[in-house]
Amino acid sequence: MRFYRPTGPISALTFDLDDTLYDNRQVILRTEQESLRFVQGYHPSLNALESTDLHRIRQSLRETEPEIYHDVTEWRRRAVERAMLDMGLTADEATAGAEAAMHHFAKWRSRIDVPPETHETLAKLAEKWPLVAITNGNAQPALFGLNDYFKFVLRAGPDGRSKPFNDMYHLAAERLDVPLGEILHVGDDLTTDVAGAIRCGMQACWIKPEGADLLTANDSRLLPHLEISRLASLTTLI
Repeated sequence: MRFYRPTGPISALTFDLDDTLYDNRQVILRTEQESLRFVQGYHPSLNALESTDLHRIRQSLRETEPEIYHDVTEWRRRAVERAMLDMGLTADEATAGAEAAMHHFAKWRSRIDVPPETHETLAKLAEKWPLVAITNGNAQPALFGLNDYFKFVLRAGPDGRSKPFNDMYHLAAERLDVPLGEILHVGDDLTTDVAGAIRCGMQACWIKPEGADLLTANDSRLLPHLEISRLASLTTLI
């Protein structure tokens, strides 16, 4: 554990999910592959659809609706629906198909192997502080065994703009009834987690990815209060 700023009182902890509490890289890769395979097999006219086609549609949606990126689930659903419409499905068929595709996506998205160390650490921390999850993604902790550690989960889109915007940070403090300055946010991203939390008045802990170095990182705009390389290090704060 390395300290860069003086820490103050801590009354609650908030956590990013993906790549903070578990390795998300292979999960996303597998989910993308299985999701594309499902869409391709949903209707004969879709069997030639490629990931590049969906990416192009997603980019087009963001150009016409810039704020859609804050809700990655709806953004993905709309892209699949648009692809189905472009391939000749009716509006009702495309709506039903997109919903089915998202249900399939959620199933694979939640096949996450959470390290035992994460369970042990969160359990110990939850004995002392209320814990909250704040994510820009669409992982659902209730589906992979982490939900019970958190008082609640905030997700970009339904609960405000994505990090580093301060919507979800402020909402967490409001719902916890805890001052922003007494919340320690833990995350792996120096922009969305560290800079976002510090700019809205919270304390920030950077859990650095393997091989990362704060002194050479391109996005090290603001120093975190502390840096750790293993989640279990947080238990030394108890």
